Amino acid sequence: MSDIQRTTSETSVALSLELTPGEGTIETSCGFLNHMLTLLAHHAGWGLRLSASGDLAVDAHHLTEDLGIALGQALLQELRSGPPRRRYGGCLLPMDGTLVLAAVDLSGRGLLAWDGTFPSPRCGDFDTELVPEFWRAFARESRSTLHLRALAVDNAHHLAEAVFKGAGRALREALIPGETAPSTKGVWL
Repeated sequence: MSDIQRTTSETSVALSLELTPGEGTIETSCGFLNHMLTLLAHHAGWGLRLSASGDLAVDAHHLTEDLGIALGQALLQELRSGPPRRRYGGCLLPMDGTLVLAAVDLSGRGLLAWDGTFPSPRCGDFDTELVPEFWRAFARESRSTLHLRALAVDNAHHLAEAVFKGAGRALREALIPGETAPSTKGVWL
């Protein structure tokens, strides 16, 4: 289990991550993020306990980015201390009229390749432009290469949901313990 605390003048994040299904509680000061992170943890097969608050009077940017940072750091800790992993994972996830491709390489090199356009700038009071911001911070801090591509979109909520579910399923596959070293280079992460 990895525990991360991140406190700034804008946010406060405390989380515990287990890479196996388990107890989970997700409480942030943003209902939309609670929903998305619950989906991610479920589809990744993680036990995630998370408590976070942020300066939502400004907007949800700081909270969203700091959650991505903290979760990425927790995943990197788990990768460094655990067994070899398959390393690669992918998912093609339909959500009604939306279709998302999610692919991950636990490469040791943090990169988000995002190709998607939200048809609406908001889901409730959440700015949809923050979805790739979360994943950019997560990919950088977990040192993972993550490709997220919207192949079809029927509405903004379905796109956000398909991204979090698809990324969770791709991560679940990549995190399956492997029988061999994940790289022929002799180094990983």
